Amino acid sequence: MSIQLNHIIVPAHDKRASAEFLGSILGVPVGEDSDPFVPLTVSNGVTLDYANASDFQHMHCAFLVEEDEFDAAFERIQKAGLTYYADPGHRQEGEINHRWGGRGVYFDDPNGHNMEILTRVPD
Repeated sequence: MSIQLNHIIVPAHDKRASAEFLGSILGVPVGEDSDPFVPLTVSNGVTLDYANASDFQHMHCAFLVEEDEFDAAFERIQKAGLTYYADPGHRQEGEINHRWGGRGVYFDDPNGHNMEILTRVPD
């Protein structure tokens, strides 16, 4: 068996609202509650299991998307009035990056997790 990431637990102040936020940006449906989690499964089968928590460290999650998916997600980011950045350190506000011949953008979710969508990864 090859090794594959199956799921990660994402701490949130409100698990349902947080899963719905990211699902709305990515265009991915939120699953039914599976106590204590609210699952958000992406196309490669990895599930982000949102769980309520009051104290946690912020995470970084990156999502590799096709060009048309980037366009759609970026449009939803802009329509939501989210602040976005070209860099993970949030210094290049209102810009996207063009690393590795693609495009990428960072934005925070309601819990302060640093989310990223990108169309290319290094070879």
